[in-house]
Amino acid sequence: VQLQASGGGSVQPGGSLRVSCAASGSIFGANVMGWYRQPPGKQRELVAVITSGGSSNYADSVKGRFTISRDNAKNTVYLQMNSLKPEDTAVYYCNANIMNRLGHWTVYWGQGTQVTVSS
Repeated sequence: VQLQASGGGSVQPGGSLRVSCAASGSIFGANVMGWYRQPPGKQRELVAVITSGGSSNYADSVKGRFTISRDNAKNTVYLQMNSLKPEDTAVYYCNANIMNRLGHWTVYWGQGTQVTVSS
C-alpha cells in the first residue's frame, strides 16, 4: 500500500491551496484518513481527520478555514485550505488506516508535501 500526496506549493497569506492523497495497492477497506503537518522546528500535529462515513474533526487552529473530504471509491482524501496564514507553513502528511485481505488494519503515511505561506 502506498499513499501519494500532491498539491502543495507556495501561496500568499489569505490564499488557498488544495492537497490530495491517493492510497493505492492491496486495499480491502479504509476507515479513518487524515492530514497532519509538521511546521519547521516543531513536532507533527493533527490537522483534520475524516471517517469513511464522512464524519470529520479539525484542529482548533484550522476550523472554519480548512475542509477535509474524501472519495471512498478512489481511496483519496483531500484538504481544502482557505485563508492561509504564515503559521500554516509546514510539511503536510496524509495517513490512512487500511485493511488488508486478511482483515488486518495498518496505518500508512504519505511522503509529505510542502505548503509555504509567505508574502
